Amino acid sequence: MKILMIGRGVIATVYGRVLQQAGHEVEFLVRPGRAATYGDAVDIELADLRHRPWGRRVVERWPVRLREELEAGHDVDLIVLSVGHHRLAEAAAFLAPRIGRATVLVFGNIWEEPLTAIGDLPVDRVAWGFPQAGGGFGADGVLRAMLLPSVLFGTLGAAPTERESAVRTVFRGAGLRIREQPDFRGWLWIHFAADAGMHAQGLRRGVLANLAGAPGDLRAAMLVGRELLPVLEARGVDLSRHRAGLLPLRAPAWAVGGALALATVVLPPARLSFTAHADPGAAEPRAVCRDALAEARRLGVATPRLKAAEHLFARAGAG
Repeated sequence: MKILMIGRGVIATVYGRVLQQAGHEVEFLVRPGRAATYGDAVDIELADLRHRPWGRRVVERWPVRLREELEAGHDVDLIVLSVGHHRLAEAAAFLAPRIGRATVLVFGNIWEEPLTAIGDLPVDRVAWGFPQAGGGFGADGVLRAMLLPSVLFGTLGAAPTERESAVRTVFRGAGLRIREQPDFRGWLWIHFAADAGMHAQGLRRGVLANLAGAPGDLRAAMLVGRELLPVLEARGVDLSRHRAGLLPLRAPAWAVGGALALATVVLPPARLSFTAHADPGAAEPRAVCRDALAEARRLGVATPRLKAAEHLFARAGAG
């Protein structure tokens, strides 16, 4: 299968490598002029947890194929669209007239109504998923990341279509377990709220990496995420369908903070999931917090902890 990853970010690179190893032909679409900047290889330090609970450490220089154009008559079978949620509308608008015969996997955070977020992309050509990997590029250009053994998939109500089932088969063939989320829309928004809590506290401390091993900061992150739950209810999410997923936000924050802090000390993959996020200029953390707070205000839901951090993520010139 011919697979095109949109961008050469963390998620695109981690899963692009996995899919290429499974026998697929993988390319990366980058902005004009970026191919020369990126070069023809990526230096990777990866904790791969697909086959060992403690992970297999991979250190390699992985050759990649980059392209800067996508013509309408291409022969790509699967387009993996994994970008920051604040860039999704732009990316979808670019792809809509260039989709060809491909299926598009929307693979990341969404805060709008999902069908609104994808703009003019044809709904019957879209599959919905969420990565279970993370990391970041260091100042030295090395991608330090972790890959969990499963990938999350869901639909927006109906059973998976033939195209959606085919995408699941591709990821399963790469040694990844498929986890189905029946209420995918609700799960996405709960995950976004939890991210807002983490990012708000990460911005207070400078970067998310500084939360590793810090129970007080992780407790504070849980409390920010918790105060966003009424926002989700106001948007129509049935929280009773997500009791297990909401446990970290509903359990005593001191206990969750302590458990997470301990995990990031004794479990290298858990620690990496924080320490790899060390870019103080990253746009997505600020966009997540800004959009979560804007929606809370629109719905009249008080979020005092998130509001108190607004000066860290407000747009320049915003009142």
